[in-house]
This record gives sequence, structure tokens and C-alpha cells, in this order.
Amino acid sequence: MFYTTTYQSPVGLLTLASNGEELIGLEFEKQRYPGPFHAEEVVLKDDLPVFDKAKSWLDRYFEGQAVTYSELPLAPAGSEFRQEVWRILCEIPYGEVSTYGEIAKQMAARRGIPRMASQAVGGAVGHNPISIIIPCHRVIGSDGSLTGFGGGLPVKKKLLELEGVDSPVKPANDKATPQ
Repeated sequence: MFYTTTYQSPVGLLTLASNGEELIGLEFEKQRYPGPFHAEEVVLKDDLPVFDKAKSWLDRYFEGQAVTYSELPLAPAGSEFRQEVWRILCEIPYGEVSTYGEIAKQMAARRGIPRMASQAVGGAVGHNPISIIIPCHRVIGSDGSLTGFGGGLPVKKKLLELEGVDSPVKPANDKATPQ
């Protein structure tokens, strides 16, 4: 059984999901890839301590404070490959961006292989079940373009502006690259 609650943010209504102890999902209202908790029995429960912590984290984040994922108990469900990509996302500092290509290079180095496809990384980034907290919005195209994002490009742009990213550059087609 999973539990959910909602949070009204400056970028729209967010749904938080938990296994009772850890946060397993944070989704936008019209998320491109819904989290795995949708396949299970879900109960609305606003008063879990993990939800209180997550809402406090989100309050501080949207006030412009540099918060980190390590402040929360997270349990994103995904393959070993996706988990590894998500760990790299968590290493992107507040107010900075990385590219799919840079992350692919990091993944290749960690795995001891000559190279990795940026598209494979894009797929993992696009299936991040805990958006914002695991900062997939900090990943941009190699040409500096704002590429696809589960919450939509306007939301991605707003999150980056909130973090003080001067010019996440130029917008791209919202359907281009997953999250």
C-alpha cells in the first residue's frame, strides 16, 4: 500500500507518494511518466511525517533556499541503471546545470566503458519518480537548449530561474528529449 498527499506549489499541484516511511514519488499534475505507485493500492494520507518533511523542504525550495536531496528519506523505484543516473542528478549543485552528454560520460567512466549513449541517460532522467528533489530539471541539451521535462518546459524554466540559473539558454520542442 502507498500513501499520497498533495502540495500546491508555484508551478502547480504536486502529488507526493510514500511507502509510509520514505518518499517514493513527487509528480506534476500532468506528469509524462506516472510513478510506479499508481499500480498499487493508494490511500490519501496527509499526516505522515515524511510528507511533513517533504512539504517543509518544498516550502524552503520555492522560497529560493538551496536545499539538498539528502535532507529527505528517498526510495525511488527503478533499475540499477536508472538509480545510478539519479544519483548523478543529485550531484548537480543547486543553481547549476549539466547535459545529457556530460552525464553519459560520467556513467561510462563509472562503468569502465568507453562511452554511453546520451539517449539512454535521457530515458533514465525522464523516468525520475521524484521530480524536483532529484533534480532532473537541471539537465539540458548539449546545445544549451531546454529539452523535455515531465512537468513541461515552462515549469523547467521557472525552476531553473528560481535557482538563479542565468540563462538556461534557448527553449526546444517540449517533446524532444525525455525529462
